[in-house]
Amino acid sequence: MSEKKVSLLEGFKAFLTRGNVIDLAVAVVIGAAFTQIVNAFVKGVINPLVGAFGTKDLESYSSCLKGPCITDPKTGEATEGIRILWGSVLSAALGFLITAAVVYFLLVLPMAKYLARRAAMQAAKDGVQETLEVSELEVLKEIRDALVSQRGGGTGEAPGQDPGRSHDQ
Repeated sequence: MSEKKVSLLEGFKAFLTRGNVIDLAVAVVIGAAFTQIVNAFVKGVINPLVGAFGTKDLESYSSCLKGPCITDPKTGEATEGIRILWGSVLSAALGFLITAAVVYFLLVLPMAKYLARRAAMQAAKDGVQETLEVSELEVLKEIRDALVSQRGGGTGEAPGQDPGRSHDQ
């Protein structure tokens, strides 16, 4: 029974120390911190700018679905009617679009270009290696042919054929 616990513990340790799990954890932490920055930017800059074209802050925009919407001035909660806060949804959508744009242009696009350059360099390196291998093969064939012609004295045997053997055997 203790062997099973040890193997489970070792498996869990291997899972945690795997590189992609650690990278994922770092990405989540960085993403959470970055989300706070984007949310502050949307709330502090974008919402007031959009509100400047209207009459108030973007998150304050709402519509009343049923009856007159009356809000308690102390709490800001609706006491009567059903209030739809479409401004906060629009603000969240803007936050998402800004986050997605920053991630794409600052992380995904540069990484894709880097990986494409790396793949092109690897392909060029493989092409050079293949050329070298073909050149080496040609040189070895020439050396073999020269050795066969020296040894056989140009008797016309095929390369690799034993000179003491007859063609009929």
